[in-house]
Amino acid sequence: MAQHPGTQEAAPAPAPHGSTELSDLATLKALAQPRRQRILQHLTLHGPATSAGLARELGLNTGATSYHLRELARYGFVEEQPEADGHGRERWWRAVPGDRRFPPRSRQSAEMRLVMDELNHHAYAADLELFEKAQARMQTRTGADEDPWADAFPYSRGSIRLTLPELHAFFEEYIALLNRYKRPDTDTPDGARTVLTRFLAHPAPDNDNHTGAGAESKPTPHGSTAVDDTEASHNRRESDPT
Repeated sequence: MAQHPGTQEAAPAPAPHGSTELSDLATLKALAQPRRQRILQHLTLHGPATSAGLARELGLNTGATSYHLRELARYGFVEEQPEADGHGRERWWRAVPGDRRFPPRSRQSAEMRLVMDELNHHAYAADLELFEKAQARMQTRTGADEDPWADAFPYSRGSIRLTLPELHAFFEEYIALLNRYKRPDTDTPDGARTVLTRFLAHPAPDNDNHTGAGAESKPTPHGSTAVDDTEASHNRRESDPT
């Protein structure tokens, strides 16, 4: 790849210790199946369930749901919950947590890129649907104005000038921040709720007319932030992998 004089191409950062890179094409294809993504999302959000319960909640065929669960288990995304957890002889399934990473696009084959594009397309659509449903539920709740969780929608759009290694470091700091707030159920205080977080970053178009180190953010209601619209329109640097 051509480089400017005096510059070096940044090598992709290796997967951090404790994380797993999903570089096997068969594994990615298994995960990219839309119904499996829905099943995995439901188990992640709502906890263990049976194949019959998942089929009922998601409007799927019970036999097909069982097959998709077995495929997800085959690649380590879900596992059968032991009977000792109090569910009797029914087969209950739960999501397997973990820090799973996808290989950088520079190391993806043409076929893998197609699979990743399909996976991301469904994941982004599902994330947006969850966000819109959460807002709609809050708007229709009686007394929502007095509910402190009505303020649980922080939102930020911004831009920063980074090198590729700095962007890798920025992302790892974000993951570290999430892990800092994770704790077992026994240590979780009363009143805590599951909060969904998403991170999305991408380079601006090559022809952007940047003039500074990044757009400033200004406070908005409920503790969220938003980019100053005027500066963002000049810079054209406006702004979720596993």
